[in-house]
Amino acid sequence: MSRLETLLSEALADAGTHVNPSPDLFARVQAGIAADRHRRRTRRRIAATVASLTTFAATGAVAFIYRQGEPQMDWWILEIIAAAALITIALVLGPFIKRFGRSYAADVFRSNPSTGKSFIVLTDFAYYLIFVAYIAFTTIIDRPRNWPVTVGAEQVQHNIVRLGGILLIIGVLHGINLLVLPIIGRLLTLNRRLDQQMRELGERDLSDRDLTQPD
Repeated sequence: MSRLETLLSEALADAGTHVNPSPDLFARVQAGIAADRHRRRTRRRIAATVASLTTFAATGAVAFIYRQGEPQMDWWILEIIAAAALITIALVLGPFIKRFGRSYAADVFRSNPSTGKSFIVLTDFAYYLIFVAYIAFTTIIDRPRNWPVTVGAEQVQHNIVRLGGILLIIGVLHGINLLVLPIIGRLLTLNRRLDQQMRELGERDLSDRDLTQPD
């Protein structure tokens, strides 16, 4: 062993004798393991929900499409399947995209973490309100006159447009969020620094007044 290695070994050994183990280390490790288990359970639950909805939709389609050996489906059945597909996309795709953007949001709001969390929660509420409104606006209750009793090309085209519309809304909203978040984070940081500078100037002004006042 060289002289440098000996010195490093002695320095590290001496430093280790003065380091006390963290009292909550085991609790933090347990909390991390529990959080990881919760994430895995949540993913499995989401996957099971998506699989169940997909199976239900496929079973319903197979049960109602074929009548007397010919492909035939009442128009309202396709509307129910389309509504279920839109709801599934809104509930699954939105959180899935947000999960990959958490580190981005944490970096943007690193100086205001509590404000960042509140902003993300409020954004989620706005997203789901938009999704619910879109699904409600595009839902057909009474069959239009140009639609046949069974599923036709017009209805299929209508539901394809609905599917593309909700995907477009999700993409546009998240794209706007990516562009707006840095601006908001920067403004909040500048506002916080300005408030801090104003407080420091006020305290300095008060101290200068105290010094200039005659005894």
